[in-house]
Amino acid sequence: MPSNTKESGLETLIVEYLVNSNGYELGKNSDYNKEYAIDETRLFKFLQDTQPDKLETLGVLNSDINRTKFLNRLQGEIAKNGIIEVLRNGVKVYPVTLDLFYITPSQQNAKAKELYNKNIFSVTRQLMFSRDNTKLALDFAIFINGLPIITCELKNRLTKQNVEDAVYQYKTDRDPRELLFHFGRCMVHFAVDDNEVKMCTKLDGKKSWFLPFNKGFNNGAGNPPNPNGIKTDYLWKLIFTKDELSNIIENYAQIVEEKDEETKKIKRTQIFPRFHQLAGVKAILSDVSQKGAGQKYLIQHSAGSGKSNSIAWLAHQLVSITKDGKNIFDSVIVVTDRINLDKQIKNTIKSFMQVANTVGHAESSGDLKKLLQDGKKIIITIVHKFPYILEDIGNEHRKNNFSIIIDEAHSSQSGNMSAKMNMALSDKYKENEDETTEDKILKILEGRKMLTNASYFAFTATPKNKTLEMFGVPYHSEGKIKHRPFHVYTMKQAIQEGFIIDVLKDYTPIISYYKIAKIVEDDPLFDKKKAQKKLRKYVESNETAIELKSEIIIDHFHDHVVAKGKIGGQARAMVVTSSIERAIQYYYSIEAYLEKRKSPFKAIVAFSGEYEFDGKKLTESSINGFPSNEIEKKLKKDPYRILVVANKFQTGYDEPLLHTMYVDKVLTDIKAVQTLSRLNRAHPQKYDTFVLDFANDTDNIKEAFSKYYTTTVLSDETDPDKLNDLESDIRGYHIFTDYHIETIVELYLSGADRDKLDPVLDICANNYKDELDEDGQIDFKSKAKAFTRTYGFLASILPYGNADWEKLSIFLNMLIPKLPAPKEEDLSKGILEAIDLDSYRAEAQTKISILLEDSSEYEIGPVPTSAGGGKAEAELDLLSNILNSFHDLFGNIPWKDEDQVKKHIAGIPEMVAKDKDYQNAMKNSDKQNAKIESEKALNKAIINLMADNMEIFKQFNDNQSFKKWLSDMVFNVTYNTNGDIYSGGTAV
Repeated sequence: MPSNTKESGLETLIVEYLVNSNGYELGKNSDYNKEYAIDETRLFKFLQDTQPDKLETLGVLNSDINRTKFLNRLQGEIAKNGIIEVLRNGVKVYPVTLDLFYITPSQQNAKAKELYNKNIFSVTRQLMFSRDNTKLALDFAIFINGLPIITCELKNRLTKQNVEDAVYQYKTDRDPRELLFHFGRCMVHFAVDDNEVKMCTKLDGKKSWFLPFNKGFNNGAGNPPNPNGIKTDYLWKLIFTKDELSNIIENYAQIVEEKDEETKKIKRTQIFPRFHQLAGVKAILSDVSQKGAGQKYLIQHSAGSGKSNSIAWLAHQLVSITKDGKNIFDSVIVVTDRINLDKQIKNTIKSFMQVANTVGHAESSGDLKKLLQDGKKIIITIVHKFPYILEDIGNEHRKNNFSIIIDEAHSSQSGNMSAKMNMALSDKYKENEDETTEDKILKILEGRKMLTNASYFAFTATPKNKTLEMFGVPYHSEGKIKHRPFHVYTMKQAIQEGFIIDVLKDYTPIISYYKIAKIVEDDPLFDKKKAQKKLRKYVESNETAIELKSEIIIDHFHDHVVAKGKIGGQARAMVVTSSIERAIQYYYSIEAYLEKRKSPFKAIVAFSGEYEFDGKKLTESSINGFPSNEIEKKLKKDPYRILVVANKFQTGYDEPLLHTMYVDKVLTDIKAVQTLSRLNRAHPQKYDTFVLDFANDTDNIKEAFSKYYTTTVLSDETDPDKLNDLESDIRGYHIFTDYHIETIVELYLSGADRDKLDPVLDICANNYKDELDEDGQIDFKSKAKAFTRTYGFLASILPYGNADWEKLSIFLNMLIPKLPAPKEEDLSKGILEAIDLDSYRAEAQTKISILLEDSSEYEIGPVPTSAGGGKAEAELDLLSNILNSFHDLFGNIPWKDEDQVKKHIAGIPEMVAKDKDYQNAMKNSDKQNAKIESEKALNKAIINLMADNMEIFKQFNDNQSFKKWLSDMVFNVTYNTNGDIYSGGTAV
């Protein structure tokens, strides 16, 4: 008999495996009660076997009325709370509480194990679920103790149907009004073929949103080839086992409720873990079970990976994980830069009965102490308070074991952070613009040894070299010790699975062209490099440039985003600017042009603190007309559509309605990835994004994303001997002696006042000023900084301490702030007063897709330890040459044949000079009338040129700045007060 390659063959294969290998019972349609959507036969079989006395009390076995009352009560509880909650908590039917599912037992509890084994897992194939249309049948449904938890529709590629056909069947033939398909009635609905699996937790007709439930293959979507069977057999061989489904019910699946603060309506969302979430959390828990406390884990999960849920699921299971009959961890501490994660975690885990009321928020050491006393097992703190928590764990709770989960990928981007480091004079540091939460965490840990009584779990989408070396898994390769993440869900897979959008697919660079005029008679010298930077900033912040770019932004938003109904007509845009001043400029310019266009939309500006602009002190609240904490909420609703930002909302802002980004800020490395990734959040009606970029080179953007597209690996460890080299170089300058180091360290550790420390430090600072030339000062200071930076990092991870390095680090951390920066004369000063913007235009280039290399991993270099070098010599050049060079780089019109154009332009003055009317005006009229005749003659010359060079004709007619330049140049060259005729550069 030939193989059954039809859909029914796949169905038979799965069902027989569930019955023969997974211990399922095979249900029949006659067992299924359509009125209540339950396998009534097995429900009462389970209850009779486990709780006969309660059934006797309810009188449901001998009375149809009581039986109906019970089933109505059960129906109401499932409709109200969902099947997951009913399985976990049972159902109260006066005067008893019936258990409907027995949870996974501990190894020591024989009674619990006996009850768990009484759970009835069953599968019914071709389930006729409909009360009205008796011909409709599901391929199969899975029940626990008679209660439905999973439905499946199967398709077979060998019969030219696939998973998308199964999805279509759910959307069109599976009416969500049917009781079995009501929200919360089942945990999940699976569409399955022999290649892929998709899942949906809420059937809603054509709006049903099915998500991939695949393992991933080659760092991307799909499933790997299976040498032992069908690619998707992990679904029934791993996921549909009794133990795994029990695990999912007990620890992962849930209904989360969120309250809309404005409408006060409750939104209910049913969550079922995605494959990588389940695999990642289980892999971590398994490793922890084997190794106990004191380990480090780096989880590289892309944006869109569902990280908040993964963290919550990991946190509540780490609390109860045991080794040798004892809890491994006394408490779990979650460190984040998002204060609202407290609420998210509470919402996510509140339905797990094992951890009811065990979540607390710690803002200080005292809070931690109280929360531990109150029995809080999961403690959430923000990164700003983390140093105090670490100190308390290390000092007062040494006997306890902690797990520390670090959610690093979100950064507030504003304010100062207290980082209680091992130094006297710098207990606060200024947060720089590019500092992420990952940087903050690393900086805190670098100030102290990583705790041996804690395990660290660091989640990130974009691991830096320090992060990989501190938390990654070391392994030997090519004679080096490399580091890789413990678990990975790549950006590539997230994009291919549709959890995030590819923001590089529709990318349009915009190039600015401009002409700067010299407005001084002489030709002064300036520092070429610094002058170029000032000129670029001057041009791009010029009012004319801002106005033109604002028009491009708004016209594009209306014509390509709004007019095309992106995200169902709800699309929002972000304008990324390089400074607060630029953001305010853009905001007012955009608002003015929106009004000019009679647009129904408005903009919002976002920046931190207060800024003086046009003589007024402004805040985002005073400009917007509403409080800062309402920005996110306001942007979701009309008329607000455009968010103009300066170092805010570039990380951690997850708004699915954000569709288009206009970038006028140079972005590098992680900042480029994090900023552009604000667009990537998925939405059922979101199919693409737009990026218009005024400031960046596409090759740099590609390089930044390539690092984090697949698995990121550290190519080599930091070499501790580099510290020996740096120490040798620093001591070679003879700025300090061992006496100075020992004295400062002794004074500092004994708590001496500043007036005892400063005299010693000032002697060394004076040696620096008096003994070293400018190059020496630069080299010494940079190497001293490199030493403290590298030692701070290595000290937290090296197995052996080094007292001499520790002392030198303490000393240098105090000395460095005392060392004055070498005075550097600004040799570009005054250049802005010597120039003026003559013309400006911005031109969109061809829209491109930036394609990333499809490699299995990307290696990044180790933490840099080198430093030093002297002062770079300024390259002086004439202002005219600087302007010419600047125009060559940024401002010239992109002629197709520049040599031909120059040749034709060179001949224009002679053509104009031969015009009889112009010659007559030079002889018999004033300069003003001569200029008029010159321009008339120029128009004739340009028309005559049209046949030979269309480019010059087009620029002359379309580009006013080119027309003015050509007109002025020709007149200045040809006009002669003596009336002589110009001929090829010589007056005759």
